[in-house]
Order: sequence, then structure tokens, then C-alpha cells
Amino acid sequence: MDKNIYQAYEDEIQALEEEIRLLEEKYEDLRQESTFFSDEEILKSIKSFQAETQGETKGHESPSDLKAQLESLGTDLSFFMTFTGFQFTSHSKKTVEKTENRTVQKHRLSGKCHSLSFQLEFQLLEMQNNEKVSAVVSDLSIVMESREDSDVSKFVSSTEEHGNLLTFFRSISTYAEWYEHRRRTFLHFKAKYPDIVTVPEGLLGDFIILRNPKVSGFELMIVWKIHLDEEGTTTPVLDLLPKVPEQVLEQRMTSVESIPGSFRSALRLFGIEAAIENLIKVLGS
Repeated sequence: MDKNIYQAYEDEIQALEEEIRLLEEKYEDLRQESTFFSDEEILKSIKSFQAETQGETKGHESPSDLKAQLESLGTDLSFFMTFTGFQFTSHSKKTVEKTENRTVQKHRLSGKCHSLSFQLEFQLLEMQNNEKVSAVVSDLSIVMESREDSDVSKFVSSTEEHGNLLTFFRSISTYAEWYEHRRRTFLHFKAKYPDIVTVPEGLLGDFIILRNPKVSGFELMIVWKIHLDEEGTTTPVLDLLPKVPEQVLEQRMTSVESIPGSFRSALRLFGIEAAIENLIKVLGS
């Protein structure tokens, strides 16, 4: 066979191999970023990739296989959101530097955990040494809606200073879970005992008021704070503050003074919901 024919075949094979390599790189980029995409964005990416791979060689994965893989990633993402409470609404990254063993990317990420919204900006340095890959976060900037809370503000400042992204996600997940638990608890008792329970600052406030409609001027304030220290530890703190008319206070000073202590004992024995439930029942009777 003519050498020119051999060379033509060899050139064609090399061209196909290069085209396959480029398509595989595109797929890998898409796979790495897909965990930050919404379902709608994933479907758009699938359609775009299908259009680019029409008529490609049999050696490359088919569009249906790629669609199945991306749908699987979407399922994993949905499970992650349900399990952790995190929902990412947008993500972008820009490659600042890339060499054989070193990659620097700048990321912007926004989302929410339960009802707490956040925005992150950080730089990620990935270095490969033999078979090991290490990653370092720097230039971390965090914006949160609840940063006016002094505890949250101190935690965010400490996390930014140390660039500890893992601590941020782990701690905010726990904090937001308690935040959501308090909101649902207030909603439950407000709906169950509308004549007794009021929420002056709304469901996102940190206290509720209990009043007996038959006893004018007597009320109990349940204060439920959620403390977050600089290390990321979340601690719920509850207390009871009674408001009693002067004539009642003069007659039953000892009984009134014992109410907060009894409530704290009930918290330790029965838990938050049961302690509040028992207090409402006693007040209502």
C-alpha cells in the first residue's frame, strides 16, 4: 500500500484522538462544576454538550451516557441540599494561574442554609505532588444577612482571618439548623395556642410572649438566644422573664421568683418543646 495512504490514515487517527481529548477535557470541566449548578443549568449544559458531540466517534461516550451521569450528579446534589440544608444559588470561578503542578482559581459562591443567606469569595490554590493533591484557601470574604448579630460577626471575622472554609460550612449548618428549629417551634405554639402565644418580633425574633387572657397584666417572656462563638460552636440559651402586676407581685413574691428557676429545671428534664408546652398549659389553667 502507498506510504501516502498510510500517512493519511495516521493523520486522520491523530486528528480524531486530539478531538476526543478536547471533548473529554470539556466533559471533565463540566463534571467538576456541575455540583454548583441548578437543575435548569444542568439541563442547559446537557443540551449544549449534546449539540457539540453530534456525529463524534464511537470511542467517545455517547450523549445519553453523559446525560445519565449528569442526572446522577443532580440527584446527589438534591440529596446534599436536603441533608445539610444548604442550597447554592450561583457559582462562578476564574482561573488565575495554571501550570503542570499548580492551579489558582478565584471562586464566587452564593446560597443559603435553611433561612440564612450568605455570599462567599475566596481563592483556591491546588498543588499536585506525585499522586497527592493539596488545596489551600486564601482571601476569604464572607457576607451574611445576620452579621449584625455580634456573635455571628465575630465568628465570620475569625473564619475570614484563618481562611477556614470547612469550619464555616460546618458551623453555619449547625447554627442555621437551630435558627430554623426555633422558628418552627415558635410557629407551632403560635398556631396551637393563638390566644396565649404572641410573637412581637415575628418568627425570626428571639422571644415569644405568653399571656393568660383571663389575667390582665400578667405575662411571661421566653427568651431563646442562639450563641455562636469564634470557634464555630453553637449553644442555645433559653430563659424566662415574668411580668407581674404590682398587686399580684406583693402577694406572691416567692411564687413569682421561683418561676424562672422552675422553667430552667423543666428544660433540663423534658427538653425545649415539652418545657414550653407545660408552661403554656399551667398558664392557661
